[in-house]
Amino acid sequence: MPNIIILIICLTLLFGFLNGMHDSRNVITTIVSSRAYSPQIALGITVLAELSGPFIFGVAVANTIGRGIADPASISLKVILIALCSAVIWNLFTWKLGIPSSSSHALIGGIIGAASARAGAGAIQADGLLKILISLFASPILGFVLGFILLRFIFALCVDAPLRINEFFKKSQLLTAIALGLSHGSNDGQKTMGVITLALVTGGYINSFAVPLWVVAACALALSGGTAIGGWALLRKPGNTYYKIRPIDGFSTQITAALVIIGASIVGGPVSATQVINTAIMGVGAAERANKVRWGTAKDIIAAWILTIPATACISAGMYWLATRYLIGL
Repeated sequence: MPNIIILIICLTLLFGFLNGMHDSRNVITTIVSSRAYSPQIALGITVLAELSGPFIFGVAVANTIGRGIADPASISLKVILIALCSAVIWNLFTWKLGIPSSSSHALIGGIIGAASARAGAGAIQADGLLKILISLFASPILGFVLGFILLRFIFALCVDAPLRINEFFKKSQLLTAIALGLSHGSNDGQKTMGVITLALVTGGYINSFAVPLWVVAACALALSGGTAIGGWALLRKPGNTYYKIRPIDGFSTQITAALVIIGASIVGGPVSATQVINTAIMGVGAAERANKVRWGTAKDIIAAWILTIPATACISAGMYWLATRYLIGL
């Protein structure tokens, strides 16, 4: 393989690794903060579940990322490389500042910017982009609403339950944490699978868009490895971003986020696990009382929600322009 395809594969796996690091706190925060299990067990459960997720729920999201954003004729290896670079830069920038940005938004914005710079805005496939935007923007709202409804429903069922019901919500988080890890591994792992497969098709190394098994395995390892490394920070300094999370809150949040993310994976919709989990936490808290939630933190989510795609599209378009003029041999 020429150097550029090897570089793309390595950079895509780096993106997946950073994605895992970026999302690690959000994926394991509820099970740790609710003290359902020790931080070490919580991290181990999550990492193993994320490693398994991409093998279970198919490749619908990978197809959406690889074929649904831009006209294949507008895609070149340079476009893919620059889209990845812009997404990695944005992920590092927001991770350093602690902004709950979406790796999904960043990757999609990068592809839009680089493809448009190469072939014009007409290269963007409106139908596919609409499906993606609906998934990205509706999923956090759905996380909030379902979290709110689920906790209210649980309260109605447990109104006369004895105090030991709290132990049920503690122990049951073993299953809900596995479900959340599987969902994160599936949806976020497939995004990198889609990029590598797109590069292999564009470079003529495979004839059709079919994700090779080695790509699935490599992307699963990159994402779960990033979660394992990033999760150590939470082991050292656990905290509650929105409110003091109890076992019932952790249980409800994990079910809600897993349902939204798994549903999106099945239909091929890329979503932001970070934003779905955060808004599910907010919905669960608001179901008990509105002033329980520290609403100021939500401003960062909304800002990242609005800003990421335009910002990464501009970064990648600018990088493509510079590369075309000064790195012609790339």
